[in-house]
Amino acid sequence: MAVLEEQDETDSMLKFFGDELQRLRAEQGHSQQALATACFCNRTLVNKIENAKRVPSKNFALHADEFFQTGGHFERLWPLVIKYAYPSWFRPYVELEKAAAIIRSFETMVIPGLLQTRPYAHAILAAGRSNDVDGLLDARLERQAILERDTPPELWVIMDENAVRRRVGDGSVMRDQLQHLLDLAERPSVVIQIVPLSAGAHAGIGGPFHSLAFAEGNPVVHVDGFLRGQLLADPSEVRAAGRAYDLLMGAALDVRKSVDLIADVMKEVGT
Repeated sequence: MAVLEEQDETDSMLKFFGDELQRLRAEQGHSQQALATACFCNRTLVNKIENAKRVPSKNFALHADEFFQTGGHFERLWPLVIKYAYPSWFRPYVELEKAAAIIRSFETMVIPGLLQTRPYAHAILAAGRSNDVDGLLDARLERQAILERDTPPELWVIMDENAVRRRVGDGSVMRDQLQHLLDLAERPSVVIQIVPLSAGAHAGIGGPFHSLAFAEGNPVVHVDGFLRGQLLADPSEVRAAGRAYDLLMGAALDVRKSVDLIADVMKEVGT
């Protein structure tokens, strides 16, 4: 459950979620502590959610539905409020990602969020010592819903070999993650390539970036940073990212060899 960095009038859905909790509690005569117990959290957290100071996790929404017997009311609201778990600077990118027809992603050290399993993503987020891992985890996995649409975006992912060799979590977590990559690589809409360590310096050595193209409108690029990322829309910067990605495609193993490398790494993890 992520702490909000800032709130404004646009956070009306988050306020509505909290107001609904308070309304049902009052109607049914429950205390905040009773709701907290039912949702396996503390009363302070319930108070913050009711006052739109904290974003609820999906589990909180599910437990609240069970407690109030709402028939899935909070579960249906949850996708509308979870975007507030993201840092404010990242929300525009998430909305653009949902609208993208083509996504081209490059990562150097970790597997991209769109391809992460829940245990792998949990281990990544926990390593950052966040107090709000559950909300951040739910938000990250919610982004993956775009891959399950009837018409998903075309997703092209290039990773440095370090990304698949870096063990995150225990051996089981890493094996499941690598198997997930192999499964995704079978989808017609997903292409995965690996830049081998033997490639040496390459066009992505400066760091991760992600390009979004749309059926209508101009493409944009998101460049990752230490504290925050940056959206770039200037045509010259978008062209530079496109050229870098083309060069990365040339430096990477072809799709079949990339899949073989992932499978080999998966076997090594099991030893």
